[in-house]
Amino acid sequence: MLEDKSPQRTPLSQFGEFGLIAHLTQNIEVSQPSTRKGIGDDAAVLRFENTQTVVTTDLLVEGVHFDLSYMPLKHLGYKAVVVNLSDVCAMNATPTQITVSLAVSNRFPVEALEELYEGIRLAAKTYNVDIIGGDTTSSQKGLILSITALGVAQEHELVYRSGAQENDLIVVTGDLGAAYLGLQVLEREKQVFQVNPNNQPDLDNYTYLIERQLKPEARTDIKGLLAQLEVQPTSMIDISDGLSSELIHLCKNSGTGCNLFEDKLPLDPQFISTCEEFNIDSTTLAINGGEDYELLFTINLADFDKIKGNPNLTVIGHMTAAQEGMHLVTRAQTKIALKARGWNALDETKTLE
Repeated sequence: MLEDKSPQRTPLSQFGEFGLIAHLTQNIEVSQPSTRKGIGDDAAVLRFENTQTVVTTDLLVEGVHFDLSYMPLKHLGYKAVVVNLSDVCAMNATPTQITVSLAVSNRFPVEALEELYEGIRLAAKTYNVDIIGGDTTSSQKGLILSITALGVAQEHELVYRSGAQENDLIVVTGDLGAAYLGLQVLEREKQVFQVNPNNQPDLDNYTYLIERQLKPEARTDIKGLLAQLEVQPTSMIDISDGLSSELIHLCKNSGTGCNLFEDKLPLDPQFISTCEEFNIDSTTLAINGGEDYELLFTINLADFDKIKGNPNLTVIGHMTAAQEGMHLVTRAQTKIALKARGWNALDETKTLE
């Protein structure tokens, strides 16, 4: 008799809400000294001494923010944590705790949520943050995942979007555009698979792009790096909706204009070659793509020598007077008005099919 090798599918109803929470969180441990009480009571108890606390929340909705046909649940859990920790980093703060809330339909078995939580736990362990609570409820359709992240910083360390001055340098971490291009690769392979399910995708040439899309990382290293370099950013934001959109946020909040230089944009070689393959302009993708989760910030011109040559940081432009406007300066030295063409969460035409 043949052994049944189909994966086990335990219905959510077997556990009930509180039983499911207890099951998914049974192996969670806390390590932050500020966590006085984590999961297991009506509320968590935190104690932050002589520090400022930052709080941020992000909501991920199936069909809008992710597609489970190519986004493994473990990766989704990891990414959901990272996108929130990135917002904490954008305040120049250190992440400390997260809460996790799920709305899930009965098409997901318990084993699927175990996979999701495995990714959440891995991210929490990687970034040394405690999972301290959350909620689980039913959904009529699909999966909704909401994570709240907390972090701490000394008051003098905190950086807002509103502090940039005219002549400040515009700096970005890492490289740009790869995450969005990775999404285009995955969408193309999905369409090929739908036409011919026997056609297995060959993704060897796109490993970096796909990793940037499915498993981004939060730049928790940058706060320490800048402190070591004795550089205090004047404004900061993370790149979730696209470089152009984020830079416009900094300008509007700070009351400045900007010049962004096309030839200074940091681009990965795999990104450049794949743009050529897709016949897409690399600059357009780099400034509008989104989901890079790199940090975009400004520094005083006097600090240039401190960051010059650092492999983690690239100067891509400078702030100008507000009346000069916001521009992309092309390789041909022509100025193009900068427009926010990145992700718009309320634009229904941009949701995933």
